[in-house]
Amino acid sequence: MSHKRVLYLSYDGLSDPLGQSQVLPYVVGLAKTGYDFVIVSFEKRKVLKVRYDEIKIICATNKIEWIPLTYHKHPPVLSTVYDVWKLWLEVRRAYHRNAFQIIHCRSYITALIGLLAKRKWGVKFIFDMRGFWVDERVEGGLWNLKNPIFKIIYSFFKVKEKQFLREADQVISLTDNAKKEIESWEINSAPIHVIPTCVDLDLFDPKKINTEEQALLRNKLSLNENDFVLMYLGSWGTWYLTNEMLDFFLILKQKKPLARFLIVTGDRVDVGNHPNKEDIIVTYAIRKQVPLYISLASASLCFIKPSFSKKASSATKLGELMALNVPIIANTNVGDNDSLFKEEPGILLIKEFSQGQFHEAIDRLDELKNAAKQTPKIALQRLSLRNGVTLYDLAYKA
Repeated sequence: MSHKRVLYLSYDGLSDPLGQSQVLPYVVGLAKTGYDFVIVSFEKRKVLKVRYDEIKIICATNKIEWIPLTYHKHPPVLSTVYDVWKLWLEVRRAYHRNAFQIIHCRSYITALIGLLAKRKWGVKFIFDMRGFWVDERVEGGLWNLKNPIFKIIYSFFKVKEKQFLREADQVISLTDNAKKEIESWEINSAPIHVIPTCVDLDLFDPKKINTEEQALLRNKLSLNENDFVLMYLGSWGTWYLTNEMLDFFLILKQKKPLARFLIVTGDRVDVGNHPNKEDIIVTYAIRKQVPLYISLASASLCFIKPSFSKKASSATKLGELMALNVPIIANTNVGDNDSLFKEEPGILLIKEFSQGQFHEAIDRLDELKNAAKQTPKIALQRLSLRNGVTLYDLAYKA
């Protein structure tokens, strides 16, 4: 194919965990198929300082031009307006320097510029919506609609959401559930491609786990060989039901006295007055360390608040845990969980967060652990990075 120049816009930084797992691997894969990429991302200063050289080498090796801009958080709202203005200036410079044919916008903030670029220059606009972001902000308690400013912002983005969906050349949704919801609106949306969050099976490969490194990590975390390690991986709070997961651990501890709860997150964790707080370990891992941390897990949890916006949720952690044969207890009524994992060995979906359901799940842990080792995993084939890159390539070609 002739080389197409793609401008990729992300309000998440490449130095952020999401950028490391859900932006850079896809772009690297697509660059190898013949696309010329320029990535503009917004980076947090402290994190960028640590990751800059590593990311720069990856981009240079794959002939990807990377333009990191500084992310601003304060003051609220005005800082985002400022970032959007800086992004527009950078996009304009990029177009006049070397015109791009496709502008790929990750989520709603960058889509403001993508739509503007399409209207001004006629470039192809991909709205990679990632989820129902506007409703996520409200349901997650980040935007209180009783505040008139947030009410105005919410109304503005609900109007823009429909414009993005109508005027995009391609729309990317994380779930079939979200696609069906959009189609029910009857707004004459652009073609919608479903591409879930994917996992790099070369990185998350159980055969690459070094047993000596595993032993050193276990010692560092004060874990014993016989401990039953319940893991939670990723963001802590907002849509993730932390109290329910702590309640689950309380019951697990009663049934398995050697149970420990390993929480791997970059967020602050407050376990309050949990009776077993001395057995709760909170730590952080950079992306390349995550497989090793997962390898210590006996089982894992992923409880997400069922809500309208979560129809579009596709948790990155599920594919990563599956790849390393860790049994998962998750909940129904989130994204495509019900269809994708209903009959998947090693994954148990619970319908309610009750003591009865927790007891039943814990009683099945040994069965789940054996089932998690079964191959092939049907869902994992769909969640592989290779499949994700193929689907994005099809969207670009379309």
